[in-house]
Amino acid sequence: MKKLRQAAVACTVGSGMVAGAALAQPAASAREPAGKQLAFDVRKGNCLACHGMPTVPDAVAAGLYGPPLIAMSARYPDKAKLRAQIWNAMEANPATTMPPFGKHGVLTEAEIDKVTDFVYGL
Repeated sequence: MKKLRQAAVACTVGSGMVAGAALAQPAASAREPAGKQLAFDVRKGNCLACHGMPTVPDAVAAGLYGPPLIAMSARYPDKAKLRAQIWNAMEANPATTMPPFGKHGVLTEAEIDKVTDFVYGL
């Protein structure tokens, strides 16, 4: 129940931020096709297995396990912290179930940068 409440709050907060952001031009990072491709690839990032992306129309069959990827630049004002989370989420939270994509070599340094750019733009 707690996770459901957290997701609802994140969506509510994020929807207000998205409404304001809709008036602005999309960030270049949100249009990063290589990062999106990696994030959607089931053999690479596979972000959709756990995360929803409410602002991405073609993000179908998204998971509900992780928090929705919305208003990420507001949630992670320091982009390096978001990158670190993708690289090895266990560093910040040892009990996390998020795979350490960089630490375990699932994604290369360059791929981590591309996925970070894409996710940061959501």
